Amino acid sequence: MAVSANRLELLQIADAVAREKVIDREIVLAAMADAIQKAARSRYGTESNIRADINPKTGEIRLQRLLEVVDKAEDYSTQIPLELARDRNPDAALGDFIADPLPPMDFGRIAAQSAKQVIVQKVREAERDRQFDEFKDRVGEIVNGTVKRVEYGNVIVDLGRGEGIIRRDEMIPRENVRYGDRVRAYVYDVRREQRGPQIFLSRTHPQFMVKLFTMEVPEIYDGIIQVKSVARDPGSRAKIAVISNDSSIDPVGACVGMRGSRVQAVVGELQGEKIDIIPWSQDPATFVVNALQPAEVAKVVLDEDAERIEVVVPDEQLSLAIGRRGQNVRLASQLTGWDIDIMTEAEESERRQKEFNERTNLFMDSLDVDEMVGQVLASEGFAAVEELAYVDLDEIASIDGFDEDTAQEIQTRAREYLEKLEAEMDEKRKALGVEDELRQIDGMSAQMMVALGEDGIKTIEDFAGCAADDLVGWTERKNGETKKFEGLFSKFDVSRVEAEQMIVQARLAAGWITEEDLAKGTEEEVTEAEQEA
Repeated sequence: MAVSANRLELLQIADAVAREKVIDREIVLAAMADAIQKAARSRYGTESNIRADINPKTGEIRLQRLLEVVDKAEDYSTQIPLELARDRNPDAALGDFIADPLPPMDFGRIAAQSAKQVIVQKVREAERDRQFDEFKDRVGEIVNGTVKRVEYGNVIVDLGRGEGIIRRDEMIPRENVRYGDRVRAYVYDVRREQRGPQIFLSRTHPQFMVKLFTMEVPEIYDGIIQVKSVARDPGSRAKIAVISNDSSIDPVGACVGMRGSRVQAVVGELQGEKIDIIPWSQDPATFVVNALQPAEVAKVVLDEDAERIEVVVPDEQLSLAIGRRGQNVRLASQLTGWDIDIMTEAEESERRQKEFNERTNLFMDSLDVDEMVGQVLASEGFAAVEELAYVDLDEIASIDGFDEDTAQEIQTRAREYLEKLEAEMDEKRKALGVEDELRQIDGMSAQMMVALGEDGIKTIEDFAGCAADDLVGWTERKNGETKKFEGLFSKFDVSRVEAEQMIVQARLAAGWITEEDLAKGTEEEVTEAEQEA
């Protein structure tokens, strides 16, 4: 069958559009068929169900009107009675469609314009889908592109088969780019939006630095060296923690390279950003000490529950440890995930002296002893009256200058003080309306019950509805800074595990859970732990 010039031209146009937009030829032909269908409806009636088919080999266009087979037709433009349908096709059944051929039509100016709009729209949608499908799997990669334009500080980058945007806050500060410049950036998000896929790029993202090191350091690419964490102050300074899976390879030396060649290549891409390469350690204290380099650390004190660490440095090292505008300690905190409090040796000594005086005064007031005895008890490491009341008597008697009678007297006074305080708190919690049933929970004291009553928790059901965070507090990390929220039991020596056990007891007493539920939950936790191991 000979192909006419018009038909041949139709196929050539479809091929050209498909190549230019990098989409399938079938999509373009389908868009043309939709356009022809729309034009045919305007000619033969908008209510008609018209289908257009384009032969992908010959370019021949076939127009058909589809009529639904019904028992009794109400609209003959879209329906056909079963009797008439069986005259055309003896096998026709209700719900089938009969194709009614239509004569070919010539496009008028308006119909052609309408068809063109349909084709353009369909092709544009196909192009957007292709771009989204191509770049959605490239999130987390580095791409190269050419600066197309700069709008209000936002840089539009031509990526070849799509456009990406580097927003002003994702550009390295004081970095100037112009039309035609080649840039590298990290793809951190791809979204499908009404105006087309939006490809968001970044040059300040911490993973941009990780990917640059991966490109420059073969050991990282091969998995021998692992990047554990990164903290950046874009354009100024950064810290990167690395560890080697091969004991014979130094992770820091491998990242630095011969005469600093590898790290300098990354620094050059990041506009001179200074990079501290730090050996990662599983021990938080060691890791924090490494992260605070080049400052020297004299002592560290960890608070694992609050993920806070106190670092003591020599007086002359304080400014170096903190860094300009707090940059060094801020980056170290982001790198390690711990809150870091830095103090000098003089400040730490002053604080220790203050705590010593507070403990001394506590023992003098509660035990009715003189200052010397209070200081001796505080210097021996006792921090609370409860410790003296319930510690083994030999520990008190073994203190220099104390005998067994003195130790017995101190412990007796401590217990009498606690009993008196407990009685006062018990009266107070009764006045607050806190039920006696709460006393059944192991570890619950009258002071704790007063704290609960002041917060409106008065029954076993109220307490059962609490979470561990409500009791011991919680911390929230945002923008590298951690904010601590106090709990109802924050001033008592109650750990998170103990708080959770108290809540479980309350839920058992309230009938919310059973011993079988508890056993089942424990079995599931053990199974999960074994699977992880």
